[in-house]
Amino acid sequence: MATTPQTPPVRRVSRFNLRWYYWLLLLGAVFYGIASVMHWDDRGVLWVLEGFESPTEQSESVWLPDYTAVIDAKPLPGLEDDEASDLAYNPATKTLFSVMGKNPFLVELSLEGDVLRKIPLQGWSNPEGVTVMENGLLAIVDERDHMLTVVKVDAETQNLNMADFPSYDLGVSKDQNKAFEAIAWDPRRQQLLLGEERPPALYVWKSNGSQTLTGNKQKLSSDELDLRNLSALSIDPRTGHTLVLSADSHMLLELDELGEQVSFMTLLRGFNGLKNTIPRAEGVATDEHGTLYMVSEPNLFYRFEKAAK
Repeated sequence: MATTPQTPPVRRVSRFNLRWYYWLLLLGAVFYGIASVMHWDDRGVLWVLEGFESPTEQSESVWLPDYTAVIDAKPLPGLEDDEASDLAYNPATKTLFSVMGKNPFLVELSLEGDVLRKIPLQGWSNPEGVTVMENGLLAIVDERDHMLTVVKVDAETQNLNMADFPSYDLGVSKDQNKAFEAIAWDPRRQQLLLGEERPPALYVWKSNGSQTLTGNKQKLSSDELDLRNLSALSIDPRTGHTLVLSADSHMLLELDELGEQVSFMTLLRGFNGLKNTIPRAEGVATDEHGTLYMVSEPNLFYRFEKAAK
């Protein structure tokens, strides 16, 4: 007599197991969301790579993890209605220069973040980048008009008119609204280093430190700029390394002379002596002693010093 094959019993997943499964999914989603907001994806690999740097390599670099804020979010007096963009150190005067984009002018600051003077900028639409070159020359980048202008500033300068100085067309960018925003003078290589905000990219333009630039700007090939945006640039005078600031990633990144990542500093609350996250870091500068300076929109000033070991 034929027998009817038996259907194997259906294994039921217990409600207990389902609850744990959903909890794990929820925790994973929450962790991913927090990581995205905190930009841990920008820092995780860098943090691991820093662990492989030897003490000798650390001493030969800027080594950003060792820095601590000694002036934290000091309001720039009299600049409450303006937007500070970029920062440059002048070794001749031991002062800092910043540009204001909302109401175009150049401002000179002390190393403690006190305003020394304001110089109106006539003819500029949206100055976003500034760097100190040689013999009293400063290069200013206008992001909206895609222009680079080399001006002369001395102790008697009271205003600047773009029409009085040589200007250079920076050309079109992939995103015209997020174009050239950063600039830094590299005295060792006798060139200006330029940065596009988004997508982050670096260019160089040769110069002997005068108001005359030679040739055309050249794009640098680099896969090390894994940042949300590029806000500012600075060249460390001691090592020749490049400091790359990103407001969206809340990060300052150090690149060596080959463009390789060396170290980074996070600009979030609780790190490197910061009481609060730097809102929107737009400028960075470093002096011959290795002291770091930053400005954040709208008008906050920071100073970082390296902790003695």
